[in-house]
Amino acid sequence: MELGRLEYLQALVTEFQVTDSQGNPRHCCLLIFFRLSMFPHTPDASLLAEAKEQVLANLANFAYDPKNYEYLRQLQVLDLFLDTLTEDSETLVEFAIGGLCNLCLDKTNKDYILEANGVEPVINCLSSSNEETVMSAVTTLMYLTTPQSRQQTTALPVVECMLRFSLSANRRLSNLATVFLEDYCTPPQVEEARSLSKHTAVGIPLPKD
Repeated sequence: MELGRLEYLQALVTEFQVTDSQGNPRHCCLLIFFRLSMFPHTPDASLLAEAKEQVLANLANFAYDPKNYEYLRQLQVLDLFLDTLTEDSETLVEFAIGGLCNLCLDKTNKDYILEANGVEPVINCLSSSNEETVMSAVTTLMYLTTPQSRQQTTALPVVECMLRFSLSANRRLSNLATVFLEDYCTPPQVEEARSLSKHTAVGIPLPKD
């Protein structure tokens, strides 16, 4: 095991977990000290939010490399990503779903996410106004689809949503949604969703371009 890599990832996780259960500061990122020295009048809350975003972005980037999968599981980063999907910050959610999208290519990670009831929070990301978050959510649902999970990943509201996305002027989104409909849904599922929604998924807005 590469201790240097593990220790670095551990440091990132520690920096991200900046508050305890009572909401009291526990760790302070080096980035905050740097920014305070450069911009002393910037509110601490703003610095903390920026630091968390940068750390989470780094963890999501490490999720690209299969060599890191074991370390990330050991450090419970999958849980960290799943928990972050419910954050108010669109930026944090974007990085978290991006990290999960990378990790669920691995069967062990996929099984863990499914067992942790991770499909529902991923589906909730489809309502984001952030294009990258929606793209990652759609792709993640594809990766998470198995014979056992298909009923949940291709539930009627999801298929209705994909029908609407397939009509988007955003070519990236429409193409990806079309692939989802053609490769992961059955024709009867698509027809049922089409007849119920008439191509309109109520309450699920298209992401901003």
